[in-house]
Amino acid sequence: MSESVSDLWITPSVLSADLARLGEESAAVLAAGGDRIHFDVMDNHYVPNLTFGAPVLKALRDYGITAPIDAHLMVKPTDRLIGDFLEAGAATILIHPEATEHVDRSLQKILDGGAAAGLVLNPATPPDVLDFAMWRLDWILVMSVNPGFGGQKFLPESLRKIGMLREKIEKSGRDIRLAVDGGVDAENIAAIAGAGADTFISGSAVFGSSDYKATIGAMREALAGVAAAGRETR
Repeated sequence: MSESVSDLWITPSVLSADLARLGEESAAVLAAGGDRIHFDVMDNHYVPNLTFGAPVLKALRDYGITAPIDAHLMVKPTDRLIGDFLEAGAATILIHPEATEHVDRSLQKILDGGAAAGLVLNPATPPDVLDFAMWRLDWILVMSVNPGFGGQKFLPESLRKIGMLREKIEKSGRDIRLAVDGGVDAENIAAIAGAGADTFISGSAVFGSSDYKATIGAMREALAGVAAAGRETR
């Protein structure tokens, strides 16, 4: 499978931004070449951290952020918050199958609200959890670290899972984004793309750099090599 660079999305995660300047930081990474914003919602229950609620996402919209914002709900229970994030302006809502009693119902609630729907697989969550949900999915997100904190190192075993999921998507015949989140940087993004991913969520590598444009540009350059060579599916 081959893709052009324009099909490959780089999505900065504002979990690693300067939170006192969240609107300004979001605008800056978009101006530097980011395709959309990734918004990590953590509840100190499903994962051991506490971050943003729907009013913060709405504040980004009110600030003037018009690019797609993808809300990754690391919360349990999930369903009650889906409506809040739809109302706040999330373009995509990503949920964990372990965090809801009824995966199909939760995905349908997202779709009924007009957003794209995705499932998130933690490092030890097996791909077969998707077998009875693929027809609801617009996205699959592979966590290449254990969720909860930014700045963690990419887990190399994630490459094998990405390859398995790319194969599953191809067999389904559906147009499903395959995203990866956790330790993504300019050094490993080509290997992640080569394994089959098309959407790359990066927090600390982008926001921890002194030049957002140069960092995202280095990622684009690495992806251009993969796109030119054609995608090697493993």
